[in-house]
Amino acid sequence: MKLWPSLAALSLLVIATGAHAADAVGEWARVDGKAHVRIAPCGDALCGSITWVRDPKAPGKVGQKVFYDMKSNGDGTWSGKAFNPDDGDEYTGKMILDGSSLVTKGCVLGGLICKSVDWTRIN
Repeated sequence: MKLWPSLAALSLLVIATGAHAADAVGEWARVDGKAHVRIAPCGDALCGSITWVRDPKAPGKVGQKVFYDMKSNGDGTWSGKAFNPDDGDEYTGKMILDGSSLVTKGCVLGGLICKSVDWTRIN
């Protein structure tokens, strides 16, 4: 009978972790208006794919996965990989959630050089 409290605590931990990860799930628009991305669960992580681009010459970018293997750090941040479709390179990625705002970063050289993009939730 002592197993029940342990199972209940484990269940609450799983629910809380899943709810926290789901906070970033949804459709996001770049603040500069250049693109939209959808963040969704993929396995035990989050991934983000381009759903819209303003540039009519870049329709091939729609559907590309640009964030993947983003695992929660438990504090409103996720770490994983970022892909830049403009240069075709992969970077160390980070997502930082603050309410309806999201900042994504792609870094090289162990985080010495990073580029950030600001996003706002659209649904």
